[in-house]
Amino acid sequence: MEIYILSIFPGMFESVFGETIIKRAQEKGLVRIEVVDIRDFTHDRHRMTDDYPYGGGAGMVMKPEPIYEAMDYVKSKSPDVHTILLTPAGEVFKQEKAKELSKRESIAIICGRYEGFDERVRVLADEEISLGRFVLSGGEIAAMAIVDATVRLIPGVLGNKESLKEESFENGLIEYPQYTRPRVFRGMAVPDILLSGNHKKIKEWREQEAKKRTIKWMGEEDG
Repeated sequence: MEIYILSIFPGMFESVFGETIIKRAQEKGLVRIEVVDIRDFTHDRHRMTDDYPYGGGAGMVMKPEPIYEAMDYVKSKSPDVHTILLTPAGEVFKQEKAKELSKRESIAIICGRYEGFDERVRVLADEEISLGRFVLSGGEIAAMAIVDATVRLIPGVLGNKESLKEESFENGLIEYPQYTRPRVFRGMAVPDILLSGNHKKIKEWREQEAKKRTIKWMGEEDG
């Protein structure tokens, strides 16, 4: 899988993509990530990627020209790339979307800044995605989250593929509670059922707890 990220702050991705699962996925050749600096496609000595909005108003707006040229570069390497525009108005990112993206051969993610994009940038996008109904300073953090959620679903990235089956949001449920040693910690004990050795009962308990958590989570979301 190839992932291209268009940003004016490429250095933000170095530590995140140079550690843990994403690093190992790249070393295994399962994913190739290229962070494209939008400033490289400007044509003035100040490398300006933003300008004042027509009609007035506070803040600056990202110009279309460098973003279009950056995408021309990406498409020269991957003509069929699936392009995502990160914007608060987009579809809220969920696990189902991560699964969908993990099956693509090539995706590009455009990160915004300032007061947003020139409206003509939307023409480049196959879809618009939001991390949630809140505003970030830019799209970089959202891009990191989307890449992490997507890459870990690529076959071969995780050492134990079985671990994916019981994660939160699989089968529509939040994951059940997990415990490890010590058996009792500051007065809080591991539930007896997990120490029983009865795998059928343990499975039933975990299913019940997952359902309880999901109902509680859904209630908080609705409220």
